[in-house]
Amino acid sequence: MEQKTVLITGAARGIGAAAARTFAAAGYAVAIHYHTSESEALALADALTAAGHTVMTVQADLSDPEQVRQMVDNVLDNFCQLDILICNAGRSWTGLLCDMSDREWRTLMGADLDGVFYCCRAVYRHMVSRKTGRILTVSSMWGRSGASCEAAYSAAKAGVIGLTQALAKELGPSGITVNCVAPGVIDTQMNAHLGPQALHELAEETPLGRLGTPEDVASTLLFLASPEAAFLTGQVIGVDGGFL
Repeated sequence: MEQKTVLITGAARGIGAAAARTFAAAGYAVAIHYHTSESEALALADALTAAGHTVMTVQADLSDPEQVRQMVDNVLDNFCQLDILICNAGRSWTGLLCDMSDREWRTLMGADLDGVFYCCRAVYRHMVSRKTGRILTVSSMWGRSGASCEAAYSAAKAGVIGLTQALAKELGPSGITVNCVAPGVIDTQMNAHLGPQALHELAEETPLGRLGTPEDVASTLLFLASPEAAFLTGQVIGVDGGFL
């Protein structure tokens, strides 16, 4: 059977790294994208390679469309095809909207929304020409409901959901599915700044009584990439422990 390939953005740590490990264990050839976390990406790639998996690393600033194009070309040059794109990379910003600078707004949007657009556009024709493919995006529960003091982040993640649902309709006739996962509070480095007490309170607010793990999200992504999810498209799956 032909080995399937996946490109995961923001895969050096957190949800992206968990997805890289999960997809590699499932037999995929994995392209690990990173922007600035080179040492973590290379360490993950070395560990997966040592375990016998097919892995490569690619570096790109996803807010730069030319770098995204080169990244996808690099993956195709090495793997010859791209079956799954997972748009996971992102960043957060917490504070009052009135205190957010233009530069901070553009930086966040570049990472969280523009990068998703550039990645989807870069793989579009390749997947359409093959009449197959899966695009998976990672939004947030705040993209579904909005969060105080995270207005820009919420706006970007809501944009990811809208892009996902529209692209699902556009690419459906070509046999390509496009779905989104919307994580709740996940125990990652991105949320570490909240502090132990705040994280404890958020866990208590979650009906399942705990924070999510990167592996919780990764397993959902793997399902959405599987044959069992072939008739699912345009969906937003909340991996939030019932928070919303």
